[in-house]
Amino acid sequence: MSSSSESAPTATPRGALRRPAELSRSVDVSGLVDAEGGLLDRAIFTDEQIYRQEMRRIFAPSWLFLAHTDQFHRPGDFFTTWMGEDPVIVTMDKGRKIRAYLNSCRHRGARVCRADFGTTRNFTCTYHGWSFDLEGDLVSVPNKEGYPESFETSQWGLVEVPHVESYHGLIFGTWNPSPVSLRESLGDMAWYMDAMLDHDEQGTVVVGGVHKWVLEGNWKLAAEQFATDWYHVNMSHASALQVLAPAGKKPKQEIVHRSGRQYVDPNGHGAGFPVHPRNRFDAKTVHDWFDYDALRERLGEARVEGPLTNGHATVFPNFSYLPVNGSIRIWHPKGPDRMEVWAWTIVDKSMPEEVREAQRLYNLRTFGPSGVFEQDDGENWSEVQAIAGGFITNSVALNYQMGMGGEREDGRHPGRTSELYSDAAGRSFYARWRELMNTRAWHEEDRA
Repeated sequence: MSSSSESAPTATPRGALRRPAELSRSVDVSGLVDAEGGLLDRAIFTDEQIYRQEMRRIFAPSWLFLAHTDQFHRPGDFFTTWMGEDPVIVTMDKGRKIRAYLNSCRHRGARVCRADFGTTRNFTCTYHGWSFDLEGDLVSVPNKEGYPESFETSQWGLVEVPHVESYHGLIFGTWNPSPVSLRESLGDMAWYMDAMLDHDEQGTVVVGGVHKWVLEGNWKLAAEQFATDWYHVNMSHASALQVLAPAGKKPKQEIVHRSGRQYVDPNGHGAGFPVHPRNRFDAKTVHDWFDYDALRERLGEARVEGPLTNGHATVFPNFSYLPVNGSIRIWHPKGPDRMEVWAWTIVDKSMPEEVREAQRLYNLRTFGPSGVFEQDDGENWSEVQAIAGGFITNSVALNYQMGMGGEREDGRHPGRTSELYSDAAGRSFYARWRELMNTRAWHEEDRA
């Protein structure tokens, strides 16, 4: 599925309204991110004004993950989510096109859909009863005769996300009316994503629904870790590695001391993965089912020995995934010091039921809301955030210098890579963040 609106977003009449520039003051963040020197100012995790600027300049113009195509099978199927802090409805219209709308009634602003998912014919606001069809048009207005003759329902439909596209079953949207395509935005990152998403022609499906939980911590802490940080594994996850090791034995040295590569993308994406000829899926049932020779023929040796299984990745700004257990997740920002995590388990559609269930259970045990690895990560992010507001603490720079100068074309993996233990993708993540934060978005150009 690949689609975009055939016309401009739904018109938003403003009449005599003029928003003062003071409400959209911008901070020059150049001095807060020294990507070249590997230093970071903690204010980017705590400052409210910076956070509000992120909504305008990071989340409004970027391609953001919305849902998986397997969540929509017939017209009227819908799923409600967020783009930054903007609530949106993703739905299949009568023509079987996937569309997304701002989940806010044009009358008084309440959500027109409060369910997480389901199937419907219309979205009706429970405040005053304005109703909108699957194409976003306003189709019912109680007491319509009370409005002036100038009132036209065609002008007051739901505000539509102007561009919605998908890549191997992952649906993304952007508010930018003139973006680069999703595929162009992904660049070389698509090669690494294919190692998880393109095992066979049938694609992937969702199993087990969507798990949601709230963490104290800035959204960037999670996004950057999944882009760049294998370094924390041996320390933070020591107990989990011990639990997963055979009874009475320590984790194997080749697991504790992994070697591999880290992909560094100029658009802020990142992926780290061990490289070993015997990389395998962790769940035994899943490992036994896969035909690794067929995967090598389809994906190539480099992907099977690298990003196919163990590893971590982030598509800038806030979509991440873990290939080994089929986990995909979004870090929804909920203020400078809070995030809401939404996580799916995806599996190959060709997988038999018992293999799907094995992968789902393995994901829950490791990276579900109470997973043995997931709990460690959430504790780290919350700890970092808990003390970041202190006056002295907030003024002390953070070090992102591991692996500086080691990025190169390695001849085996697309784009530039560094060693597995490196902050390279983290530096690139924040360099992209700095660039967007200091660049006017389309809506600011219109005002100017």
